[in-house]
Amino acid sequence: MYVAIEGIDTAGKSTQIEALRTLFPEALITKEPGGTPAGIEIRTMVLHGNLTSKTAELLLFLADRAEHTESVILPNMHKLIISDRSAVSGMAYASVQNLCDESTLVMLNRLATSGVLPDTVFILKLTPEELNHRLSQKEHDAIESRGIAYLLSIQDALIASAYALGIQTVVIDATQSINTITNEITNLIKGAL
Repeated sequence: MYVAIEGIDTAGKSTQIEALRTLFPEALITKEPGGTPAGIEIRTMVLHGNLTSKTAELLLFLADRAEHTESVILPNMHKLIISDRSAVSGMAYASVQNLCDESTLVMLNRLATSGVLPDTVFILKLTPEELNHRLSQKEHDAIESRGIAYLLSIQDALIASAYALGIQTVVIDATQSINTITNEITNLIKGAL
């Protein structure tokens, strides 16, 4: 089973991934971008580099996704795979920037993943108030610096993208307690195994 945890920055993805790592010690835990050595370089280039082209950013993320699929996802399909982000994020960020239409984004992501997408995606959803509070508590990277309205548009796009890709989607209220969220995800994974 291949699942992905999605959500905008500060939604609690990393916290949930760490909880799931403990609860499912046999699972392969990975992430996009940055789940491979090449992916680490791509992630650094996009988040902290000097890119001015949004198309270049999209293509770099697709390159990372292709490398990640071939070297991490496909060889481990016999295991439980839990990924921090997936093609859903790539499509959401690109769609908000109006780089191309939805059908083209679906096609590009299917190409990059060889058609192998998560069985289920869990999307952690924040309210505008909670997002504002969480962002005020940390230093911002290049994506977070684009502002709250931008991040909320990404959040909506994550949900739309998961449906456009045909992935089973579970939207979770990320303002709940960490344990409540962990239990919801865990119960759904165990029910599907």
